[in-house]
Amino acid sequence: MESSGTVSSLAVIGFWSGLLGCVLLIIDGPLYRSHVLDLGTALRIVIPAALLLGVIAVLLSVIGMVRSGSKGMAVAGLILGVIAAGLPLKSINTARHSPIHDVSTDRDNPPQFVAVLPLRAAAKAKNSTDYDAKTAELQKETYPDIGPLHLDVPPAQAFDRAAAAAKDMKWDVIITDPAQGRIEATATTFWFGFKDDVVVRVTADGTGSRVDVRSLSRIGQSDVGANAKRIRDYLAKVKAA
Repeated sequence: MESSGTVSSLAVIGFWSGLLGCVLLIIDGPLYRSHVLDLGTALRIVIPAALLLGVIAVLLSVIGMVRSGSKGMAVAGLILGVIAAGLPLKSINTARHSPIHDVSTDRDNPPQFVAVLPLRAAAKAKNSTDYDAKTAELQKETYPDIGPLHLDVPPAQAFDRAAAAAKDMKWDVIITDPAQGRIEATATTFWFGFKDDVVVRVTADGTGSRVDVRSLSRIGQSDVGANAKRIRDYLAKVKAA
């Protein structure tokens, strides 16, 4: 063990490795969003690099903590390493348990996209708008809680609440069609700026109304749970309105 007050060189390397890993995570999304990085580089190179640096930081910081007389840098490196490695590992684990990118409150008759189709075509969206039986089954297994919202108000009033909630969600609303009870919009994720399209359908349900929502990512095999969360948040706003 090194003398009191000294800092192990391993602790120093661990600190800078963890710091660099965190910096990569911070700049990855904005660089992709500003078109400096392509998607493959952002997801398959930068994030794994941050993860590797985080693991290195944790290992070296732990060893450095044992060898250092002054443990401040080793502790800081350990914290940075846990962040740099932990965030990608959390996303990977979430993606494994969120195998779909298309979520609907109605699995049998999902709301259909119309107005956003030209925008998806212009953006060369890779994901199809077809909601097939496999997606329905996976959604049932993954998000059994996702279902329609029933309101004890007439459709016109329910539609107004649905439209207000869409605006409150900060979506880019493409169309609101009260006659058809349909709202279409595009949501943009905060960090990477991924575009997900949303369609809301309001129909009569006895003496009340039924609100269905579908949220679909334009790219990506897994949405890391984003579409399901968006639907839950949106329906909560409509219900509370």
